[in-house]
Amino acid sequence: MNRREETAPDIIALTAGEPAGIGPELLVMLAGQAEAFPAQLVAVADPALLVSRARLLGLPLVVHELAPGDPLPPARNGELAVWPVPLAVPSEPGVIDARNGDHVLAMLDVAIAACQAGHASAMVTAPLSKAAVIEAGHAGFTGHTEYLRDVCGVEEVVMMLACPGLRVALATTHLPLREVADAITPEGLTRVMKILAKDLTRYFGCAAPRIAVCGLNPHAGEGGHLGHEEIEVISPTLDALRATGMQLDGPLPADTLFTPRHLEGVDAVLAMYHDQGLPVLKYAGFGEAANITLGLPIVRTSVDHGTALDLAGSGRADVGSLLQAVRVAIEMAAAARA
Repeated sequence: MNRREETAPDIIALTAGEPAGIGPELLVMLAGQAEAFPAQLVAVADPALLVSRARLLGLPLVVHELAPGDPLPPARNGELAVWPVPLAVPSEPGVIDARNGDHVLAMLDVAIAACQAGHASAMVTAPLSKAAVIEAGHAGFTGHTEYLRDVCGVEEVVMMLACPGLRVALATTHLPLREVADAITPEGLTRVMKILAKDLTRYFGCAAPRIAVCGLNPHAGEGGHLGHEEIEVISPTLDALRATGMQLDGPLPADTLFTPRHLEGVDAVLAMYHDQGLPVLKYAGFGEAANITLGLPIVRTSVDHGTALDLAGSGRADVGSLLQAVRVAIEMAAAARA
């Protein structure tokens, strides 16, 4: 919970992500709309990188270098408060340099610490390159979600993407497909479902969340003819949770669950793995979706896309998903405060 005065506007910390990607220029674009938000935006980035990217794109930008906890200047379009995190080496748009991998993690650490200390109400992350972080010497790195889980010291988090009209959460996140079935356990599903239900209520006003659950196998296992995970793991787990009062539909075949009839009245869908649920959501709302990490003691959202190295520095990047991520973060911060 933010320890700042309740009457003060929320502060949203924005990490710039992979410096060679579109993250820095998305922050510059967002600064051009700073006055439109009911919160104050702070970039966690290398100030010189933001200025150089703004110059490359021909966009106005004035940066105010501050430390977390310092008073912020009034929001003005074309201006951006920055909590500085210097690059290790200069960055060229579209050209990843693994030597900046530690810089990417350092930005996350600053934003997380600011949220934990009450200097920020939420953090929003621009896309990073997993390969660059791994090549910088962090062999176990699998993504923002897992990194936030570990730094915040929680056992389990849930990745959920949301666009207007649809929320999709994941039982497993960044795993090779051959490892997914073994990762779906009664204990793991129970933790995920409880986090999902709790945070749907806490952040999104769903008093009694109704969740539709995908099966793992085609046709949800076809009665055991196409796999036994539904019979042996998923259905018994859902039955046990229903006995506690949770509203759960499923397990349902994923190829028909994402249809209007099955989604009517549903607050969220739980997919068993990354590419079971997210392609549908991104087709429905790409550029208007936010990536949300549930189960954390802080509020964190992100964009629904990657680093887009081919667009970096071109001025063709779309700021829509970052706008949505900021809007959702502001709404979640207000709900958490309430």
